[in-house]
Amino acid sequence: MLIKHLIGAAVALALGANTVMAAGFASLGEGLTPLGGEKSGNQAGTIPAWNGGITQPPAGYQGSGKPHVDPFAADKPLFTITKANLDQYRAHLTPGQIALFDTYPATYQMPVYVTRRSGSAPQWVYDNTRKNALSAKLADGGNGFTEAYGGIPFPMPKTGVEAVWNHIARYRGEYVVRRASEVAVQRNGSFSPITSQQEAMFKFYDPKGAYADLNNVLFYYLSFIKSPARLAGSAVLVHETLDQVQEPRQAWAYNAGQRRVRRAPSLAYDTPIPAADGLRTADDTDMFNGSPDRYEWKLVGKREIYIPYNNYRVSSPDVTYKQLLQAGHLNPAYTRHELHRVWVVEGTLKSSARHVYSRRTLYLDEDSWQAAVVDQYDGRGELWRVSLAYLKNYYELPTTWSALDVFHDLQARRYHVQNLVNEEGGTIDFSQAPPEDSEFKPAALRRRGLR
Repeated sequence: MLIKHLIGAAVALALGANTVMAAGFASLGEGLTPLGGEKSGNQAGTIPAWNGGITQPPAGYQGSGKPHVDPFAADKPLFTITKANLDQYRAHLTPGQIALFDTYPATYQMPVYVTRRSGSAPQWVYDNTRKNALSAKLADGGNGFTEAYGGIPFPMPKTGVEAVWNHIARYRGEYVVRRASEVAVQRNGSFSPITSQQEAMFKFYDPKGAYADLNNVLFYYLSFIKSPARLAGSAVLVHETLDQVQEPRQAWAYNAGQRRVRRAPSLAYDTPIPAADGLRTADDTDMFNGSPDRYEWKLVGKREIYIPYNNYRVSSPDVTYKQLLQAGHLNPAYTRHELHRVWVVEGTLKSSARHVYSRRTLYLDEDSWQAAVVDQYDGRGELWRVSLAYLKNYYELPTTWSALDVFHDLQARRYHVQNLVNEEGGTIDFSQAPPEDSEFKPAALRRRGLR
């Protein structure tokens, strides 16, 4: 039961780069955004040019940990995609999104708004990304990378696995604290929240650190269960490694009833997460996480897709869980979709590897490298699951991250939702001072659980 709370082109340019490579590097911050997206809008005028994104919080925002003010609250939908008019918009949808309309034809809708390229990051992340473009290299056949730190490792990717690493290593602050709930929504719409206090310390983004200091650790993650009462006090601790083939992810569980810390079983690849009621694997978490070694990754190119973007209403304290969570899917009245360019990366299971997904396609927002949509296929090659990240700009940092992660099982007609904060009295807090690394060691787990 404790396992269920786990968070759950480039260029790898060399320093002796030739003239062509140097020209590509120079385009960061000029023709390209500082993270490698295209600055210009599209020819149709439906995607605007990037002008820096959100650079400061909107009026009325009370600070980190407090509910976010929607900077685009006055926007109205341009149109709404439904099963009835689906054919008009297929060119800008993924197979998984189309399947959601087919699965829930009477209720699933996508309100589409004007595109706001709100993505932004701190200047020091931009500066590090520029340095990474000259130094980052894939390691161990793509199972890790070296000589990159504090920014996107491959802002101009030339391979699929480089793009995947950009998602895994994207910026999400240095230290975050959040009280949030997760639910598995049944066919009839019923659900029972499990609430936890979560902490994550992203060692890769320690402003005082460097690549040489990482010791193969990307981040530490800790989660204490707050409710229901039968689980309260129990916890899980994770050390997320950069190269999980070299050194697998490490995890420990604390049982409040027994007051014992034990090494947890493997929490990688397709291990099912019990809290998700069988709807999510370990590497589904965060849209995709962990080692990419079981797949051959192909960089397909770019597409213009309607993706969840600037979703502030889905985490608003004015919206209850009962209002938001409907049978089959989130209540469309609280969602927002926009047309954005995405990198399309396709992973095909290696013949020598085992996984419940034979193929998975990631759609990565060009302005943040956050995966917005992931389509997953079963062993027969049929579309099985669709993961959606409802993105928004956490302008207190700033960074683009998901407000909610939603995992749809098309065959079971159920879905799982992570990171619900509407009824928790606040939201993610980036303002607290990072603790010592010792607070994320197994020896400290029992002590912290007794507080």
